[in-house]
Amino acid sequence: MFNDVGPLELVTLVVLAVLVFGPDKLPKFIQDVTRTIRKIREFSESAKDDIRSELGPEFKDFEFEDLNPKTFVRKHLNNDELGLKEIRNGFDLKKEMAEVTDAVHGTDSPSSSSTPSSPSASPSSGSTGGRVDMTKKPEEDDRPPFDADAT
Repeated sequence: MFNDVGPLELVTLVVLAVLVFGPDKLPKFIQDVTRTIRKIREFSESAKDDIRSELGPEFKDFEFEDLNPKTFVRKHLNNDELGLKEIRNGFDLKKEMAEVTDAVHGTDSPSSSSTPSSPSASPSSGSTGGRVDMTKKPEEDDRPPFDADAT
């Protein structure tokens, strides 16, 4: 509960409590606070038990922590009932993206033949590994026709 409270902060809180409540009233105040916290915990546990009993026997293993979306998703994804690990391991994203990039640029994938698939692909685009040089201006025949109505 207080994982982020350091020793210096704890000493500061104790000194403040002694200054505010005084050394005479501090033990009684601590007892009152612990009694109140204990009552709140008992009340919440009884409310949880009442809710579980009202839900019925099919919800006997219901945990209220599952109402937190992160906990719910983490719990159900770790079971791997759907075979997601097999799907995840069988899918190579880098290979798929390389194939899509090669298809867009008009070249075959490296696993296929090393010749360009279309006659319009220039030999210089094949030597760059399917990458387009954005600093080089396109040749005249590579530009699309200008349409004044479209602009």
